[in-house]
Amino acid sequence: MQTLDYIIIVSYFFFSFGIAIYYYKRSSKNMNEFFLSGRNLPWYLAGLSMVATTFAADTPLAVTELVTKNGIAGNWLWWNFAFGGLLTVFFFAKLWRRAGIMTEVEFAEIRYSGKPAKFLRGFRALYLGLFINLIIMGWVNKAMATILMGMFGIPESEVLFYVFGCMIFVAVYSAISGLWGVVVTDAFQFFIAMAGSIILAIIVLNSSQIGGIAGLQSKLPKFVFDFFPNITDVTSLGGAFSLTVASFLAYIGIIWWASWYPGAEPGGGGYVAQRMMSAKDEKHSLYATLFFQITHYAVRPWPWIIVGLCTLVLYPNLSAENKGIGYVFAMRDFLPVGLKGLLVAAFFAAYMSTIATQLNWGTSYIINDFYKRFIKKNEKEKHYVNISRLATMLLMVISVFVTLFISRISGAWQFIMECGAGLGLVLILRWFWWRINAWSEISAMITPFIVYPIIKYYGIEFPITLFYLITITTIVWVSVTYFTKPTDKETLFSFYKKIHPGGVLWKVISDELPDVKSDSGFGKMFINWLVGVVLVYSILFGSGSLIFGHIGSFFLYLISAIICTIIITFNLSKIS
Repeated sequence: MQTLDYIIIVSYFFFSFGIAIYYYKRSSKNMNEFFLSGRNLPWYLAGLSMVATTFAADTPLAVTELVTKNGIAGNWLWWNFAFGGLLTVFFFAKLWRRAGIMTEVEFAEIRYSGKPAKFLRGFRALYLGLFINLIIMGWVNKAMATILMGMFGIPESEVLFYVFGCMIFVAVYSAISGLWGVVVTDAFQFFIAMAGSIILAIIVLNSSQIGGIAGLQSKLPKFVFDFFPNITDVTSLGGAFSLTVASFLAYIGIIWWASWYPGAEPGGGGYVAQRMMSAKDEKHSLYATLFFQITHYAVRPWPWIIVGLCTLVLYPNLSAENKGIGYVFAMRDFLPVGLKGLLVAAFFAAYMSTIATQLNWGTSYIINDFYKRFIKKNEKEKHYVNISRLATMLLMVISVFVTLFISRISGAWQFIMECGAGLGLVLILRWFWWRINAWSEISAMITPFIVYPIIKYYGIEFPITLFYLITITTIVWVSVTYFTKPTDKETLFSFYKKIHPGGVLWKVISDELPDVKSDSGFGKMFINWLVGVVLVYSILFGSGSLIFGHIGSFFLYLISAIICTIIITFNLSKIS
């Protein structure tokens, strides 16, 4: 790192802070402005913010870890979530915008009734806003610590002090600017982060040690470049991403709809729901989410994958626990002066966009759904904005301590999926089946934590754990649903009038509300979903085919993507 590199990094920080100052007055108006940008985000800003948030400092390192362990196909650990993401686009984006609520957990008290609804709202506010949010920020901090150690040689015993300094900066600008500042900064940070990732991939790939795509292919086994896992009845084939039939079904057929995971919640949720609810209208909400899904799964991964594959050649002796740091070593060893500073700034951008969103999103739950709902109910808006800023700073401090307990990034991903196993179907059906009640959600959230230690005791490993967790959790919540009282009709009527989701599972209610025009066209939505999934994977694998010189496959994927785009564009043109 030379003087020019540091100048670039410092300039980036000044620019980011300038955006925060610019939006300070606007965010101070009320909680609606602070947490939802006044519900006035255009689709491209909302979509870019979703993409930037999921591009954290941990993401390239985790992808490198997956690629070096299982080849390109190892990314199916997260690629499978595209099925659920596209479901959110066409079935749920408009419903979230229509709900008119501030946070996802506020949904509990417009959909359910009585003390169970009240308890669920408070419980989910703390569970998501504190417990899950702190784990997410912890693994992002872990990745940032890895980058700082690899790039600057900072000792492990000291690196958390530097991470703490980064978090103070992020927390301050997040607290000052509210969601408007976070979103605008996200857009700026995303372009820096993507540009840096692409530049690194080009430089490393064309280095003398690699020799371009042809050189890379000659230096690694063929199976490393397979886009799809090897489906077999044995558990391992010497390093290729080989799955038993059961494991394949878990990845492709179950995880995306049955497991809760931040940024890929079945039915939408978390910061994705926050951005959907912040959009100008239902159409902007849908387009923002569609843009996010395409960019997240189909556009972003290849620069990281290329560098990850190169690290197999460049740093073959890294231990299994430290494969991800190969990405940082590639930055350190191959980037010239100036570009090195740009890429370090890009990683700061990726880190800050995620942490800023997590702080704003987590604080919205803690303040809107716990503090304001249960502790201080009738204070002025200025009071809640000030408390939100204080809570943002406190969340930041606690997350640094959580970082101490996280050793492997992709391991944290798996743990989160297991914690939410079986919850996904409830989150989907609560919109479309009147009989789901608050106890359904509560039991689905608690059961995995009871079952998890038992199946781990018997040595069952991920993803097979999901079969047990999902099956038991589903049996529990369905039983609880039928053994407990349904939501009272007054609440159900109010919800249906406001959301009018439609569908046969609301017939008991819709028959009593003949004047409410409910949603229809579920067949077209289903077609859009299927075509959307094909579109995302066509762009993803078409891009990969072009990179690796498979021109015939590239044109097939290109034709598929064009046809899918035409179908979706035609169907969406009917939306008013």
